Amino acid sequence: MAGFFSKLTSGLTKTRDNIVKGLDTVIYGYSNVDEDFYEEIEETLIMGDIGVNATSRIMDRLREQVKEKHITDTKDCKKLLIGDIREQMKTTENAYDFLDKKTVIFVIGVNGVGKTTSVGKLAAIFKKSGKKVLLAAADTYRAAATQQLREWSERAGVPLIAGAEGADPASVIFDAVNAFKSRDTDILIVDTAGRLHNKKNLMDELGKIQRIIDRELDNVCRENFIVLDGTTGQNAMQQAKEFGEVADLTGIVLTKLDGTAKGGIAVAIVSELNIPVKYIGVGEKIDDLERFDSDQFVNALFSMDENEDVE
Repeated sequence: MAGFFSKLTSGLTKTRDNIVKGLDTVIYGYSNVDEDFYEEIEETLIMGDIGVNATSRIMDRLREQVKEKHITDTKDCKKLLIGDIREQMKTTENAYDFLDKKTVIFVIGVNGVGKTTSVGKLAAIFKKSGKKVLLAAADTYRAAATQQLREWSERAGVPLIAGAEGADPASVIFDAVNAFKSRDTDILIVDTAGRLHNKKNLMDELGKIQRIIDRELDNVCRENFIVLDGTTGQNAMQQAKEFGEVADLTGIVLTKLDGTAKGGIAVAIVSELNIPVKYIGVGEKIDDLERFDSDQFVNALFSMDENEDVE
């Protein structure tokens, strides 16, 4: 975990420069907590991709706490801001309950965000924890998708169920479901087609796949993870909203946080859509994806010690 924390801290350098330096300039540039100070803080957070809605909540809470605690020193506001962002990012206690049950995980998202790669990395994480994992290549439209997933399945050391290029994804799912049952598998991870331009087709396809799962595996836990590219900022928010219209999203896999100035989008998405970040990626290697930890993320974002705490 310590190695991942240092990767995360390094990966968030540009985001940190974007947000933290701006905050420090305001905090140390003002001697009084007044309306001008609040407006500058608000602008800094919005410009840091934390988003209008999340920023509004943070600012409302900051004003409340300043009033309640009779704070007059601007420097005390930084701790309050960090603490509030940490609180917004926390995942619920039951966010990972699916790991203790037989589970089907649908992994969705547009092409190019690291979806297939994330499927492979998740498979490696689950296998490492002692789970029997099976992959299903339901993205049958993109020529390289199945081959790419095959390579990741070999790296992770887990079996793959695939069909011919252009095959009906539902037929792949049917085969995968039968394999899931016959092999007494713990977790089935489904790589789905990454397209949004025709929502009706996508909705129909996901509906068809879900019906097969409902019929054949009615007693298993269901998770829908959306993979979002951290470098795309507000575009990631839009993708989550649009996919949320065709699937009940239960978690976010946030990729490519290494080297982006837009890591603040993680706060915006969680706050606005109320979907938890469950896994976070900071590189290309198989172990560069980890379970999300809000304390770790906020400490890395604000360049604090891994075990440092904020009141």
